[in-house]
Amino acid sequence: MSDLYSVTLPVFQRHLTALKKILEKAKTFAAERKIDDTILANARLAPDMFALARQIQIACDFAKGGAARLSQSEAPKFEDQEKNIDELVARIEKTLAFVQGIPSTAFAGAAERTITMTLGGQPYSDLGDAYVRDVVLPHFYFHIVAAYSILRHNGVQIGKADYLG
Repeated sequence: MSDLYSVTLPVFQRHLTALKKILEKAKTFAAERKIDDTILANARLAPDMFALARQIQIACDFAKGGAARLSQSEAPKFEDQEKNIDELVARIEKTLAFVQGIPSTAFAGAAERTITMTLGGQPYSDLGDAYVRDVVLPHFYFHIVAAYSILRHNGVQIGKADYLG
């Protein structure tokens, strides 16, 4: 990958914007049915999976953390305290504001730069292109899809076009 900016930030922007719109549909769904939207925020597909709120938090963390590491900038720190749809939308908006503020020039040399971090409690180190290919994008997509799936499973009327944005 020679241009990591073009394969990360536009992806984050597109899918986080789509996720925000999906959450707006979920809020409407809950309001129409007189369901407290915290129920959706706590919904999960399986007992051992993270709830919707955590899926969104992690997707945002991979977007802002990946963008920060690749651009050699400092990622904003967000407390993981979102409990309802409005708070989850606000987290997405803060993440979008951060990634949209990173200039493409900050990604110069990112593919060849060594990224060192802790991943899943284990030390991780690899070049930027492998980090994007093997860590950032797979995790980002996984948690976006999990969030989509939780809402779809719970009856929110969304489809592939919503996911794709």
